Amino acid sequence: MDLESVIHKNPIKEESWKTVLVLAYQSLGVVYGDLSTSPLYVYKSTFAEDIQHSETNEEIFGVLSFVFWTLTLIPLLKYVFIVLRADDNGEGGTFALYSLLCRHARVSLMPNTQLADEDLTQYTMNDEIVEINKKNVGSRLKSLLEKHRVLQRVLLVLALIGTCMVIGDGVLTPAISVFSAISGLELSMSKEQHKYVEVPVACIILIFLFALQHYGTHRVGCLFAPVVLTWLICISTIGVYNIIHWNPHVYEALSPYYMFKFLKKTQWGGWMSLGGILLCITGSEAMYADLGHFSQLSIKIAFTFLVYPSLILAYMGQAAYLSKHHSNESDYRIGFYVSVPVKLRWPVLGIAILQAVVGSQAIITGTFSIIKQCSSLGCFPKVKIVHTSSKMHGQIYIPEINWSLMLLCLAVTIGFRDTKRMGNAAGLAVITVMLVTTCLMSLVIVLCWHKSVVLAICFILFFGSIEALYFSASLIKFLEGAWVPIALSFIFLIIMYVWHYGTIKKYEFDVQNKVPINWLLGLGPTLGIVRVKGIGLIHTELVSGIPAIFSHFVTNLPAFHQVVIFLCIKSVPVPHVTPRERFLVGRIGPKEYRLYRCIARYGYRDVHKDDMEFEKDLICSIAEFIRSDTSEYGIGLGSFEDDTKMTVVGTSGSNSEGVRISEDDQDNNSQIEGTSELKEVKSPERVKKRVRFVVPDSPRIDMDTREELLELMEAKEAGIP
Repeated sequence: MDLESVIHKNPIKEESWKTVLVLAYQSLGVVYGDLSTSPLYVYKSTFAEDIQHSETNEEIFGVLSFVFWTLTLIPLLKYVFIVLRADDNGEGGTFALYSLLCRHARVSLMPNTQLADEDLTQYTMNDEIVEINKKNVGSRLKSLLEKHRVLQRVLLVLALIGTCMVIGDGVLTPAISVFSAISGLELSMSKEQHKYVEVPVACIILIFLFALQHYGTHRVGCLFAPVVLTWLICISTIGVYNIIHWNPHVYEALSPYYMFKFLKKTQWGGWMSLGGILLCITGSEAMYADLGHFSQLSIKIAFTFLVYPSLILAYMGQAAYLSKHHSNESDYRIGFYVSVPVKLRWPVLGIAILQAVVGSQAIITGTFSIIKQCSSLGCFPKVKIVHTSSKMHGQIYIPEINWSLMLLCLAVTIGFRDTKRMGNAAGLAVITVMLVTTCLMSLVIVLCWHKSVVLAICFILFFGSIEALYFSASLIKFLEGAWVPIALSFIFLIIMYVWHYGTIKKYEFDVQNKVPINWLLGLGPTLGIVRVKGIGLIHTELVSGIPAIFSHFVTNLPAFHQVVIFLCIKSVPVPHVTPRERFLVGRIGPKEYRLYRCIARYGYRDVHKDDMEFEKDLICSIAEFIRSDTSEYGIGLGSFEDDTKMTVVGTSGSNSEGVRISEDDQDNNSQIEGTSELKEVKSPERVKKRVRFVVPDSPRIDMDTREELLELMEAKEAGIP
């Protein structure tokens, strides 16, 4: 499955207005599914216990004012106009911010970094060229971060906390979305009946949702955007109807004055209720996290001109209805469905359930994606990753994570049984991720954008104070559900940090125990053993030196392969590595030793090819290195002591002028024809698959290179164990 052409020939970046509008429409189903679901449970969670809806309407108007300004300041101002600009070569999310900081301040804790990584196209793409002034605050901050590993670890832990909270959100969002959607059943049956129906129905929908994950979302993804669009039109239309029919003057509550009146009257209860109001921005982080699938402009257009006004109208409509209904005859008087006209409740219920599934699907897919990124950067154990689409980049499925999420989600649904505690849990997860983004973003403003530190301080003080207010209101409800994301995040954080720490220690052990090159040179070209046809592939994390395991092979095995490749597969702090920069290839020792080092570099969002395709690219990269290698040897053993000299070689499909590999099952003898094609002379004794390298006509290759390529072909035909 080759997705590299999909990634690196993506038409998203070449934007026409038609493309932008299509992307804006498609983003509705992927980016805004979770955010658009929030009207189902915001008012119900806010008025669950801490405050009461009174005849004066000060509470409902105060909540509406808080919702309006929260939606305006956080998703619209912070994310749409500021954070979306901090893309990592088109990618977004917590790891994108951390990646930007790692490149600009060199704070990465990844042990196998190389200077050659800084020459990657995406490593410096879109970076501003500025004159470095060592006396300014930004330069001093950069030096401080680079000198102190404690600060680097703090930065890593901060990024991991944000990541863990996203995973926690992947557990909580499906639960509260589906549970809130089916709460519409409460108006068509008695309270006793509803109590026994609500939880089983929610669990059945959740099991169905997670069971479908292995099919991938590309088969039903085309339905996501229409569902969200229909939902937005539905809630905004109902909102306009409620405003006109019940209270046309509800717009007055948009004034910040009503927030002051609300807090003055409700005091402690009003502050506690902020944990419910916070849910109106659930899913805002997805605008930034899913940036790589769309474009800045398309996401901005979709939110500014459709999602934002639709949500505001929906909340205003609910407030207008509630401002004229203060009856205590029903326990469900504050719910979403009570403001829906009676004749529309069943159709709206159906659309709401579909909308909840879409919103849940988006966060589940996002959880898979962020687990893959963590694994790529050495912060999570290796897990099985299944690519469910050969055409759409990013469509992945991780079985272990999927079933773990399902069990946790069912446990939350059965354990809590109400939106109040689910909302407390989800709210804390959401606001923690936003706080982490604010902190990292303030560093990006100084270190990556090279702006004034005053601007960064203003950013973190303004948005950080708003988010800290909501964070404190959520944290105070620790015993009422907020402990769930903290517990989940703590578990995942321990797993991630321990795995990362172990990865670093293992690499340090390998470096300390690597074999000196002089030992290898003393063995001679045969390595003191019989060299048989075939390619020996030795996987190692080392980017220089000989791993200790190789000396074990040489001293304990009677024979070894004719060609030996030390393969290192490493991740670099960029979202993607272009195919033409995929491999770094070099020699270990003189030519006649036939020892090669190959480093395959991948970004944290790159798709790894399957075994057969990767093997083909690997052999072609070695062959291209042999053809283009102009190093002079024979000037003394000292010239081989430094094996860090590497050549950048692309994949077989990225360079039309490079060496290509061809295989067929023909067994007729053939001679080497010219210099453009090297063919192996086949033995008439048995039929085997013939391997040949197709070499460009120019430059012409010498006899030593020709012989080396023939040996590589023979080894390839013999196979890679």
